Amino acid sequence: IEQLVAQTKPDLITISGDLAYPDHEFAYKMLAETLEQYEIPWAIVWGNHDQEKGREVIEKIENLYTSYPHFVYEIGNPAFGGGNYVIEIQENEKIVEAFIMMNSHDEEPYTDENGCQKIAWSKLTSEQIFWLKEQTKILKEKGCKDATLVLHIPIYAYRLASKAAYKDTVDLSKLTVRESEGTECWNEGYEDSVGVQHEPKGVCSHPVDDGVFTAIKEDGLIKHVLAGHDHMNNWIIRYEGITLMYALTTGAGCYWEPNLSGGTVLKVNQDGVYEVFHEYINVDHLL
Repeated sequence: IEQLVAQTKPDLITISGDLAYPDHEFAYKMLAETLEQYEIPWAIVWGNHDQEKGREVIEKIENLYTSYPHFVYEIGNPAFGGGNYVIEIQENEKIVEAFIMMNSHDEEPYTDENGCQKIAWSKLTSEQIFWLKEQTKILKEKGCKDATLVLHIPIYAYRLASKAAYKDTVDLSKLTVRESEGTECWNEGYEDSVGVQHEPKGVCSHPVDDGVFTAIKEDGLIKHVLAGHDHMNNWIIRYEGITLMYALTTGAGCYWEPNLSGGTVLKVNQDGVYEVFHEYINVDHLL
């Protein structure tokens, strides 16, 4: 984090979930104090690990974090799990970009095509999608022309984007970041994509179409989606006019690949997000 802040000089720091394991309040506090020292606004969405032990644990961290003056956050509708809110980025009192922060929850039951009951990663609820549409309508009325959706668990469309972009002949488990920066691994029309997919299960979204991508395309305001969750995926793919992205992993929690460490930078001007890239950090000295 120290290196990222020094190299990128951000105006806003966001974390796309899995800050720590639940009940490890000392870890949450250490992270908050690390971020607060820079006197830069910082914001989060909750990940599945944060929410493993329910809403009461999240409320404890909310009470802690809202005591920090540079923390940007709203609990929002508690029925959505907490942490669904909008950050408006303004220049000369004009909204040039909005970050729509949403809670993608933890796990939920579902019935597969064979009628078997299983547990899967969660998705945004239909009520949340309705709330998302309401927020984009409000933003449009305020003159906003560009927005980014930030959440932890990727939306179902990430599966479609991955399948469409990577060539079938590519061994994704062995593809390197440097190789992904060329065009050899990408299908026609996706040559500007970049990044790897090293997760053994590919894209770890909810297994059934969640309807989020359809809502985004119909609405037209959200041009970028930023997800966390998949520790060893870091691709950026423009799919059907929307840029779907994984944020780089920051920190060595759970399982990880040291060469995929760092942060993801979104640059904003008067027209919204105009550039996205990964800022890699060499962590050899930490190993």
